[in-house]
Amino acid sequence: MPQRKSVPLAWRRFQTRYRLIGSKCKKCGKLYFPPKVFCSACGSRELEEYKFKEEGKIITFTKIHVAPSGFEHRVPYIVGVIELENGVKITGEIIGKDEKIKIGAKVKAVFRKIFEDGKDGIIHYGLKWETI
Repeated sequence: MPQRKSVPLAWRRFQTRYRLIGSKCKKCGKLYFPPKVFCSACGSRELEEYKFKEEGKIITFTKIHVAPSGFEHRVPYIVGVIELENGVKITGEIIGKDEKIKIGAKVKAVFRKIFEDGKDGIIHYGLKWETI
């Protein structure tokens, strides 16, 4: 019998999709997310893997009332820009009580369901940002 491969296992190997793994320039210390292969600040190709802290603060956000195809059932939902350590910014969905979602609020990365491919399709997971 042929060996079956696990789709979730394959996706877990993409660490940047499920963890805050970026890169850090060994020469000048600049941080990047998602990871880069060369530093745009100094031009070095000597970058190493860097694990960001899973906390940040909300820089800006908006409430989505008209969603793109596949996300219509989730409206309204909130997306924003999160500032991580050393000024690195990342976009993502923000979850939590509406009254806690405001500019400057602290958030933490949480692993959640993002969407699924139809009723019997693959469930896609990823990071969302929850107010602390």
